[in-house]
Amino acid sequence: MSYAVVNPATGETLKTFPTITDAELDAAIAAADDAHRNWSKSTTLEERAALVRRVGELHVERRQELAEIIVREMGKPVEQALSEVDFAGDIYGYYADHAADFLKDEPVKLLAGEGSALIRRSSLGVLLGIMPWNFPYYQVARFAGPNLIIGNAILLKHAEQCPESAAAIAQVFHDAGFPAGAYVKLYASHDQIEKVIADPRVQGVSLTGSERAGAAVAEIAGRHLKKVVLELGGSDPFILLSTDDLDATVQAAIDARLDNSGQSCNAAKRFIVTEELYEPFLEKFTAKLAEVEAGDPTSDATTLGPLSSLKAAENLDEQVKRAVEHGATLVRGGTRDGAFFQTTVLTDVAPDNPASKEEFFGPVAQVYRATDEADAVRIANDIPFGLGSYVYTTDEAQALRVADGIEAGMVFVNVVLADGAELPFGGIKRSGSGRELGRFGAEEFVNKKMIRIG
Repeated sequence: MSYAVVNPATGETLKTFPTITDAELDAAIAAADDAHRNWSKSTTLEERAALVRRVGELHVERRQELAEIIVREMGKPVEQALSEVDFAGDIYGYYADHAADFLKDEPVKLLAGEGSALIRRSSLGVLLGIMPWNFPYYQVARFAGPNLIIGNAILLKHAEQCPESAAAIAQVFHDAGFPAGAYVKLYASHDQIEKVIADPRVQGVSLTGSERAGAAVAEIAGRHLKKVVLELGGSDPFILLSTDDLDATVQAAIDARLDNSGQSCNAAKRFIVTEELYEPFLEKFTAKLAEVEAGDPTSDATTLGPLSSLKAAENLDEQVKRAVEHGATLVRGGTRDGAFFQTTVLTDVAPDNPASKEEFFGPVAQVYRATDEADAVRIANDIPFGLGSYVYTTDEAQALRVADGIEAGMVFVNVVLADGAELPFGGIKRSGSGRELGRFGAEEFVNKKMIRIG
C-alpha cells in the first residue's frame, strides 16, 4: 500500500509518503494510550473544548491552503473545497459550544427505594478512526471533535490518496495545543490496521467508507469485542410527488446529485417521480444536467470536477455499461475522459437490473416512474441501503406520511444540501449503524456510567 497524492485532473503523482513501520505504530498506540490515561484525566471538559474550538478556528484561518490540498488530492472543485473546510470549522465550534450540555449528569428517577441515581458520561479510551477520501476535513471533524472533548484519544487512518490533508489536519491539532498522543495520524496498511483494532488499548472504531470495508472492520472488531460505528454507502431516493415550481425542484435535484461531483454517500441518486410529472421532470432534468460540464477543479467557476481517481472513473464507466446491457436506457451522457465523467441519466432500470441495487459514485442519475405515493415508497425502499432520502411534495401530511414509510436514517423534505453540525447523520440496513454529529454523535463513544446512591 502506498500513500500518494495523485492529481486526478492530470494523472500526475505529486507526492508520496512512507507507510508507518510496526515499531512506529506501536509507539503511536502507546502515545495515544498515555494521552488518554494522563492528559485527558488531568484536563477539564472546558479546557479540552477550548482546544477543539481553536482547531475549528485554525481550519478557517488556513481555509485556502487546506482547500487547495484536497483539490490536488481528490479533485474537489475549489469552491466546494473551501465550503468543506468552513463546515469542518463549524463542527468543531458546535461541539465546543455544546459539549458541556451533552455530557452533563443525567438524573434517573427511581421506581423504588430511597436515595438517588444518575448517569455520568466519561471517555472510553483510545479510538481508531478510518476515514474516506471524499470529504477529508468534514469526516475527521465529525469524529474527532466530540471525542476529543469527551477525553478519548484519537488514532486517525486517512485514505491512501489523502496523505497531505491528513498531515495538515494533524498539524492543526498540534498547533491548537493538543499534546502528543491525543490526535495521531497513521499512514498504515490494512494489515497494520487489523492489529490496531485487535490491540487491547484501543476501545472503539469508527469507519466511514464502502460496504466492503465496513464489513471487514466490523468482523475484526466483533472478534475483539470492540464498539463500532459504521457510516457506509447509500443510494438515496429523491421522491417527487407534487410541486408548485418544477424548475426549482429540478434545480434542487441537480444540486442533490452533483454535490462533490456526485461522490457523496448521501447524495440523491435515484429520482422517483409520479406519473403526471415524470415526462416533464425527465426532460427538464436531463437538459439541466447537460448544461453541467466537468472542468478544471482549481477554477472558481467549476461545479463538476474529475472523479477522485482514474480507477473510480473506470469503475463508474463499467457500472453504466452493465446497467445498459441489462436493459436500462441511456438517455444522456455515459462518456468518460480519463478521470472526468459526463453527467449521465439512466431510465428503465428494472428491479432485476444490477444498477437498481448498486451505488453509483459519480454524476450518474437514475430516473424511475411511480404510479402513486405507495409505489414511490416501494421503489425507494427496494434497495439494500438506508442512508438518506428526499421528499418533494406540496402536501404537508403526505410529506410526514412518506417520511415515516421510507426505510432510511435521514429524510429531508423539500430541501437538499441541508446537513448541519446539529443534525444526526447515519443510516440503517447496509448503510451502517450508529450516528455522527449532533447530540447522538457525541454519545457513541462514551461510558454512560450509572451511579446509584443510597
